[in-house]
Amino acid sequence: MPHTTLSPIFTGLRVGLHALLLGLAGFAVARSFAVASPAAVWSLVVGVTFVTVYLLGVWAGHRRRGAQVVRRPPAIGWVAALTVLWALLTWLTPEGAFLVFPLFFLYLHVVPGWGGGVAIVLTTTYTIVALGLHVGFSVGGVIGPLVAAGVALLIGLAYRTLTREVDERERLLAELIQTQQQLAETERQQGALAERARLAREIHDTVAQGLSSIQMLLHAAERHTSGTATEYLGLARGTAADSLAETRQIIRELTPERLEDGLAAALRRLGREQADRTRVNIEVRAKDDVVLPMTFQTALLRIAQGALSNAVRHAAAQRIVVELTQGTDLYLSVVDDGRGFDVDAAGADPHGAGSFGLHAMRERVEQLDGHLVIASELGKGTRVTVRLPLTQLSEEDD
Repeated sequence: MPHTTLSPIFTGLRVGLHALLLGLAGFAVARSFAVASPAAVWSLVVGVTFVTVYLLGVWAGHRRRGAQVVRRPPAIGWVAALTVLWALLTWLTPEGAFLVFPLFFLYLHVVPGWGGGVAIVLTTTYTIVALGLHVGFSVGGVIGPLVAAGVALLIGLAYRTLTREVDERERLLAELIQTQQQLAETERQQGALAERARLAREIHDTVAQGLSSIQMLLHAAERHTSGTATEYLGLARGTAADSLAETRQIIRELTPERLEDGLAAALRRLGREQADRTRVNIEVRAKDDVVLPMTFQTALLRIAQGALSNAVRHAAAQRIVVELTQGTDLYLSVVDDGRGFDVDAAGADPHGAGSFGLHAMRERVEQLDGHLVIASELGKGTRVTVRLPLTQLSEEDD
């Protein structure tokens, strides 16, 4: 079990169980010698064997936990050997019956399913019969083992429930941390891409436009001059042309690599990569004539990446269709045939482990003055649709 705030409690319970079992075994043997029982020597032999087998099993179990190996049959064989030795010790001395209480917890922990309960019933019956043969049958001799069995069952069930809750909490916490890290990384990449796109626009709108204007003016001046001045103007115009080419190269380098061929090509490349990695049938429908500012291309690509990741990781989809269309408005849709989910429940907790991706998509779309619609039904897949008004695109376009 991974380390949690409850790890000291579980460790304390295990140590307490070990101490109880070893103490009761020692008491049974010592009591046999104290009353000068004819079977005292045999009680010592069986008791030492019992403790030895128990300690060897605990040691082997600790090694297997460290190696992350689970082998149920050897553990059941170990418990069966302890049960046989306990039965012999109880037959030799009545105080051996006390060992049945810690054995109850071993049954519940090691024996799968209802087997642990069956083992408790059988050993409780044996304890009652053995005590009756040793000291005579009485109400206390019957009620005592029954009460001990009931208490062990309640404690064992509570322990199992607590363990399941801790495991579930650890799983959710790990998923939450992973999702937060993914969101932080996505936001960092988004910020870097947005800054690069902003610099590219600024250079295009200032330096590149200025150099282009200088070229035009120098070309016009060349037509109205002659002699040495024409040579200098030609040289100046050539220098401006070279600077403009270098500036455009800088703009291309600032453009995100995935989007250097446009959004449609980037979506097709993304679909191929996801399909190769996950073996999911992914179809991308996008025309290359959709022209968008870099800010919008970057945001739509990230939204498509998030929707594809959700469909593959959480929805267990087998077929996904990504479609980019342009009409009165621009639409990006991602449709999958996965298990679906409750959209209202996911939206009610935007900081939940399964809702960060949807929340990030919604924020990106809102930043672009667009509209996001998520339609899903359990067992019937999910459709994520982004609508961006073309009026907003024209305002942002170069």
